[in-house]
Amino acid sequence: MVHKVYADAASALDGLLFDGMTMMSGGFGLSGNPETLIPQVMASGVKDLTVISNNCGADGFGLWMLLDAGQIRKMVSSYVGENKLFEKLYLSGELELELNPQGTLAERIRAGGAGIPAFFTRTGVGTVVAEGKPVQEFDGETYVMERWLRADLAIVKGWKADTEGNVIYRKTARNFNPVMATAAKVTVVEVEEIVPAGSLDPDNIHTPSIYVDRVIQGGPYEKRIEFRTTRPRETATEEAV
Repeated sequence: MVHKVYADAASALDGLLFDGMTMMSGGFGLSGNPETLIPQVMASGVKDLTVISNNCGADGFGLWMLLDAGQIRKMVSSYVGENKLFEKLYLSGELELELNPQGTLAERIRAGGAGIPAFFTRTGVGTVVAEGKPVQEFDGETYVMERWLRADLAIVKGWKADTEGNVIYRKTARNFNPVMATAAKVTVVEVEEIVPAGSLDPDNIHTPSIYVDRVIQGGPYEKRIEFRTTRPRETATEEAV
């Protein structure tokens, strides 16, 4: 029997990290980030990383830690905003960036997990996204070829997992996590709760255990708000009017 549950992030990542590796990291903005695993990657001191992620965290949060520590050489992303350090390092030439339309990034990862080495899409045709890539016409329309994405390691954030490694995500935290879990040589998942095998409804499992190598219970998790928008409270006089 394979034991997939590990005591903590350090033991779950033991033996998996090496300089120059490619790593996928789930999350979209502040939702669904592997908040427990990322600090351990930073603490390991691994460097020259190529990181595949929708964005690179926000200022002071998530993958930003690895950027700040100088451990990331290249980002494969679709969004640079809300991260001043990301912007600064890219514009200064200190960080390589492979920018993708968001849907294309998701499909490249999904293709990597499905064993599809390339596909054609209309997204990006005629823009810098298509520069240097093969193009082909189908049914009178021009399409650009995109290659799959795969990684040495995927770090993923789930909601619940059982001891066999079956995973459920909660709401928008599902984002890039399920496809990344399928597209890496090794997948490590952190969840908020680990339950006994057989506790999860098989029809509601998002990532089957076949894709998961190691699981930890993470936390504590902080519910962050990316943009807090408020308006002044109405005064009693205004309410009367």
